[in-house]
Amino acid sequence: MYKFKTVPYEHQYTALKNSWNKPSFAYFMEMGTGKSKVLIDNIALLYDRGAINTAVIVAPKGVYLNWVNKEIPNHMPDHVEVYTALWKASPTKRKKDALLKLFTEQDKLRILIINVEAFSSQKGKTFTEKFVRSTNCLLAIDESTTIKNPKANRTKNLLKISDEAKFKRILTGFPITKSPMDFYTQFKFLDVNILGYQSFYAFQNHFAEIIQRSIGSHSFREVKSFRNLDELKKLTKAYSYRVLKKECLDLPDKIYNKHYVDLTPEQDKLYKQMKKDAIAELEELETVTANSVMTQLLRLHTMICGFVKTDNDNIVDIKNNRLDSLLELVSYNDDKVIIWANYVHNIKSIKQALEKIYGGGSVVTYYGGTALDDRKQAIELFQSNDNNVRFFVGNQMTAGYGITLTNANQVIYYSNSFDLEKRLQSEDRAHRIGQINKVTYYDLTAKDTIDEKIVKTLCSKLDLAQQVLGDGYQSWLN
Repeated sequence: MYKFKTVPYEHQYTALKNSWNKPSFAYFMEMGTGKSKVLIDNIALLYDRGAINTAVIVAPKGVYLNWVNKEIPNHMPDHVEVYTALWKASPTKRKKDALLKLFTEQDKLRILIINVEAFSSQKGKTFTEKFVRSTNCLLAIDESTTIKNPKANRTKNLLKISDEAKFKRILTGFPITKSPMDFYTQFKFLDVNILGYQSFYAFQNHFAEIIQRSIGSHSFREVKSFRNLDELKKLTKAYSYRVLKKECLDLPDKIYNKHYVDLTPEQDKLYKQMKKDAIAELEELETVTANSVMTQLLRLHTMICGFVKTDNDNIVDIKNNRLDSLLELVSYNDDKVIIWANYVHNIKSIKQALEKIYGGGSVVTYYGGTALDDRKQAIELFQSNDNNVRFFVGNQMTAGYGITLTNANQVIYYSNSFDLEKRLQSEDRAHRIGQINKVTYYDLTAKDTIDEKIVKTLCSKLDLAQQVLGDGYQSWLN
C-alpha cells in the first residue's frame, strides 16, 4: 500500500490513478491544482514497484529550483530515500561531484533537476542522455509548452532523449498558448504514435488550412484556420488528464477590471506620430518579417508605458498618467499587491514611487537581474506578515512561473504582453491552493492603443485553446 506524505485532493488521486503505470501521460492540470505533487507521487510509486530507479525533471530556469527547495521535500514520502542533484552549466568542483554521484548512489531514488534552457546546447543534452540511457528513468517536463517549437534545439534534443526513457510525463496548466499546433511536439515527446504523424507539417496540414502568402519577394505558409479539432481532442484524451481549479477546488473567485489610463497630450502626439511612421516603415520594407513588426509594436508599447528607447539605447521618460493611476489603485485599501510589468525600467520606477509613499522596505522586486538568493528572500518576505513588505513588483517572464504569492488578493497588470501562457501563469501566482480571499485583477489600459490590441489577441488565443481542451467559457478579460 503506497503511503502518501501529503494527503491528495480527490482530483490529484484521480490523476495518479489514471496515469501511474502508463508509459506516457500528460498532466494538463490548471495552475494551482497541485500537478507537481501528482508527479512526485507517480515517481515514488513507480520506484516502490521497482519500475524505475531514477527520474529527470526538466523545468524552466525560473521554476526548477522550486523542485529542489519545495516540491520534493514537501511531497516525497518519508520511506523513499532520495538523492537529488541540480544541474549547473558551469559547476564548481563540489557541484560537479554532486552531479556525478547520480551514477553511483544506486541504493536511492536518484533525481536530476535540470532547466529546459540547458538543452539548447550539447552539454546539457549529453549529460542527461547518458544518465537516462544508463538507468530505468522517468523523464518529465514541467511547463511543457517550453518545447512547443519543433525548430528549437532544446525541443529536438529532448525528443531524442525521450526515446531512452522508460516513462515520460509532461505537465502544464495550459498546453495551448498560441494555437492547436502547440500540441504536436508535446505529444511527440510522449509517443509519436499518439497523434500518428511523423512530421509537424503532416500534422499541420491535417488540422489546419494553409495558404501560401507573398509579400514582395518573400513567400511563406500561413495558417488561415483550424479544422478537425474534435478529432485532435479524441486522440489525446486517453493519454492526458485535464482539470480546472473551478472543478476541483473551493477557491474564491477571480474578479477582473479594466482601469483606463488617459494618454497625456505629449504621449498622444508621440504615439500617433510613431504609429504613422511605423506603418510607413513597414510598408517600405520589401520583406516584412515578424521581427520587424514586433519591433514596431514594442516601440508603441513602451511609449504608452511612459518611456522610449532611442537609437543609441538611451531611455527617455515621457510624461504619463500610468504611474499615477497605479498609485491611485493601491491607495484604496491596505491589501498586499502583486504588480506585473513588462519592462525593467518600469519596475524600477514603480519601486521608487511606492517607497517614496509607503517607505523603504515596502517593496520587493523580482526580474531577470534579481539574484537567486534575493528572489527566494523576496517571496519569503512577501508571504510573511511579520514585516512591512506590501508590494511584489516583477515581470511575468521571470516571476510568473512556479512561485506562490497567496498573501496577495489584488493583482495589477501595469503592462501585458502577447504571451497567453505568461498571462495565465502570472495570474495564478495568487490564485492557487492557500488563497482564502477573492483575487481582483486590474489591467491598466490606454483606450484605442496597443493595450487593447494585446488584450483582444490574448482573448482570441484563449477561445481557440478552449475548443481543443474542452474547457468551459471563462470570463477572463472580457
